Amino acid sequence: MAYNTAVNSQITDAVTQSNVKVLGESPAMAMGSLFQTASHSTGILFENAISAQQQQNTLSQAAANTGVMQIYSVDTMADAASTEKVSQAGVADNLSSLMAVLQSFRR
Repeated sequence: MAYNTAVNSQITDAVTQSNVKVLGESPAMAMGSLFQTASHSTGILFENAISAQQQQNTLSQAAANTGVMQIYSVDTMADAASTEKVSQAGVADNLSSLMAVLQSFRR
């Protein structure tokens, strides 16, 4: 019970009990806030992981597309090399060197 004051003792008891209630609930409120923060951070972590996976898939598709384009252009490069040998222009010499490098990767 509260000390004797000019205020009614029932009022001081009610205020004291309210203060005790707030102090008693504060650990649970703090843990709830901590759990919410942790779950939010985990959600952002998963969002970033999915974004990185999507970007990696896009890069993989672009690399595969570039590889297929290079495979399909091998015959064109061989034609360019033979044209260069006939015309001796010198431009297709670089293409034939590139084709030799590409063929070395196929082995």
